[in-house]
Amino acid sequence: MLQLTLFTSLLASSALAASADMWRNRTIYQLVTDRFATPDGSSPPCDTSQRQYCGGTWKGIVNKLDYIQNMGFDAIWISPVVANVEGNTSYGEAFHGYWTQDINSINPHFGSPDDLKALSSALHDRGMYLMVDVVVNHMAGTSDPPNFSVFQPFSSQSDFHAECFVSNYDNQTEVEQCWLGDKNVPLVDLDTEDADIVATMNKWISTLVSNYSVDGVRIDTVKHVRKDFWPDFAKSAGVFTIGEVLHNETSYVSAYTQVLDSVLDYPTWFPLVAAFQTTGGNLTALAATVQQAQASYRNGEFMTGSFLENHDQPRFQSLTQDDALIKNAVTWPFVQDGIPILYYGQEQSYAGGPDPANREALWLSGYVEDKPLVHHVKTLNAARKAAIEANSNYLTTAAKFLPSGSESTMAVYKPPMLALLTNGGSSSSPSWTVPDAGYQGNEELVDVLTCNKLNADTNGGVSVQGSGGNPQVLMPTSSLSKSGSVCSNAATGGQASSARGWFGGAADSLPIVTAFLLAGWAAQCSLVII
Repeated sequence: MLQLTLFTSLLASSALAASADMWRNRTIYQLVTDRFATPDGSSPPCDTSQRQYCGGTWKGIVNKLDYIQNMGFDAIWISPVVANVEGNTSYGEAFHGYWTQDINSINPHFGSPDDLKALSSALHDRGMYLMVDVVVNHMAGTSDPPNFSVFQPFSSQSDFHAECFVSNYDNQTEVEQCWLGDKNVPLVDLDTEDADIVATMNKWISTLVSNYSVDGVRIDTVKHVRKDFWPDFAKSAGVFTIGEVLHNETSYVSAYTQVLDSVLDYPTWFPLVAAFQTTGGNLTALAATVQQAQASYRNGEFMTGSFLENHDQPRFQSLTQDDALIKNAVTWPFVQDGIPILYYGQEQSYAGGPDPANREALWLSGYVEDKPLVHHVKTLNAARKAAIEANSNYLTTAAKFLPSGSESTMAVYKPPMLALLTNGGSSSSPSWTVPDAGYQGNEELVDVLTCNKLNADTNGGVSVQGSGGNPQVLMPTSSLSKSGSVCSNAATGGQASSARGWFGGAADSLPIVTAFLLAGWAAQCSLVII
């Protein structure tokens, strides 16, 4: 009993300080707290155009964790948690959480401090991680000039940069020291050059992470704060940090990979959307951008946040209604080097346009799990986990783009997985010819999306004929477990790891590094863990 208690305690402590490496094998479900789930399971109307609070809370999230975990996600990213502007503004209410007024108080619309702690605990009980969004760059006012006295703990005008609104994004000084927003809701730029303010922010993030057992921090508007601010802030957080740098050039974004653990992969997002939005999209541009990032980011594309949708951009399904294009685009984040991120509602085929239309209430979907994209995402998550289990180097092996025989097709090889994508659309019958796919001669493969089997040729290449413009994701049948959740009828690999039995499946999502922590801890304590 003592050994089990100590073992459980170690797992809990590892969740309190999740490093970048411990996030490598995760997949993240991003949600807008106010729009994900109500605490009592009710389904009130929610008109996105009104930009009002609709009633989602942290308790609501706890009640719907089965829905998230059933799709295979083992981390969630929630909205900022601190107190925001109260009441209505020219742009509605602060339901999204990005209009900070008091960093030392919790947003009461989302629940109490104990509710947030309960969410963190519920996630950790499932072997899942909590990522919290934070805003460092600014506080939000409701007039111009703003009422500085309402900002906490920075209540003096001297705590902020002098008023000027960003107008030239090619001027980095202006980007960092002028204000976002406008005169209706000015986002008042904090003076992050001031040593006292820097110390306060570093202490604040350390306290937030500690108080709520946060495992990762997503940082808003990173490019609007000087780069040399970030290393100490990240060190103070003590957990994985991923920054939003909204820019389409890898050359610009790469500098921020030097000061934070990771970035959201915006440079790849732009060509990703363009590649699959229409049947005339440029797949070569997508591959070229990935290769630029692999070469220029501090850790390549590893641990970058790969996404198709988020709360700041129009939903992909507002840009195209072609099911095949959608399915190919949704596949992308799960077959490349970074950490896959799915924006809530994408799996329910939500199609809201630009903000605020893309922030719909998920309860209006009924959380139906028997839907095509829910199944698709569940399969992709399971396939990625199977690939990680089959190849101990999967998470550190860079994806390669192999010749596939057509401008409308793409072959992404990350052994043991070969993803075959196309933007031909639903009326197309794509074919892929990949002469050197890296497999053994005549090796038996399976498309994990359909469980249809095929064989590599004598040289390890593949020739595949598709239908309906659908993607295929190939893996050797020997890499899949007969007791696993991915094409088990086709699998020829061994039984799943016995570790799964310890946690009812949750062990699949625990970081590999935990094993090393256990070994080191046992050695130090001269205990045998059995």
